[in-house]
Amino acid sequence: MKILLLDKNHPLITEQLLAKNFVLEEDFTSSYDEVCRKIKNYEGLIIRSRIPLDKNFLEKAKNLKFIARVGAGMENIDIPVAEKLGIQLINSPEGNRDSVAEHVLGMLLIIMNRLFIASQEVKNGIWKREENRGDELLGKTVGLIGYGNMGKATARRLSGFGCKVIFYDILPGLSDKYATQVSLEELQSEAQVLSLHIPLTEATHYLIDEEFISRMEQDFYFINTARGKNLKTKALVSALKSGKVKGACLDVLEYEKSSFENIENENEDLKYLLESDQVIITPHIAGWTHQSKEKLAQFIVDKIFSSFTN
Repeated sequence: MKILLLDKNHPLITEQLLAKNFVLEEDFTSSYDEVCRKIKNYEGLIIRSRIPLDKNFLEKAKNLKFIARVGAGMENIDIPVAEKLGIQLINSPEGNRDSVAEHVLGMLLIIMNRLFIASQEVKNGIWKREENRGDELLGKTVGLIGYGNMGKATARRLSGFGCKVIFYDILPGLSDKYATQVSLEELQSEAQVLSLHIPLTEATHYLIDEEFISRMEQDFYFINTARGKNLKTKALVSALKSGKVKGACLDVLEYEKSSFENIENENEDLKYLLESDQVIITPHIAGWTHQSKEKLAQFIVDKIFSSFTN
């Protein structure tokens, strides 16, 4: 089987596939059009996010048997078209669930305890104690939207902090010892912390908007390690200004490129977030640890072997 690798990943992918006699070609620089012209020559494709796999691309992939996305999100792929063409879709959300969960917890503790602000002040010769009094996670109700790999890993981390964890998910019957499934209305009524763990789809685009925030009965902390466009940034900025959102932790931004490489659209809302002491922003790295890089790759290889070797 001949496989094209479009993005750099952990070397174990090439090492283990070559050992099983797969034929590999790496191409980390060709444009969308250049890849379109040659994709018919491959039976397998391993990607991250560099090139969108739209209808036009997939229809040119006449011999493609699988697409393996090293990561969780599949929004860069036209899934209905791929399924119609009989192309198997593989991803590896198991690989960075622990990394994401730890990032969520780290950002939340930093924002609630003003750790970054206080540290910067002391380094600048400013010693403020009362102004930097923190807010404890103990006793808070944390609401998760989405209870797949990332949501479950986050709930497990939170279980040791003495908070109540509830979640909303479109699939029923997911409650476990770490979190209780509730309706969206109940989550909006109870949650004092809100964290997103959902894919980007038509249904979840701008899920968190002015109306959603207005239905939150309590002032709350907001965390997004899912996708930037799950959140309407303008609505968050307004809620931060009003005090409805007490603090925001954003690992993803509405204005990121689809490849997640950098920001492609700067405006007043983004400027506000970048300048606000109430906001922590990281560059889409919640799932980006040394350990997750290896685990993401290993899950992909294992799934390819499971489907395409005897």
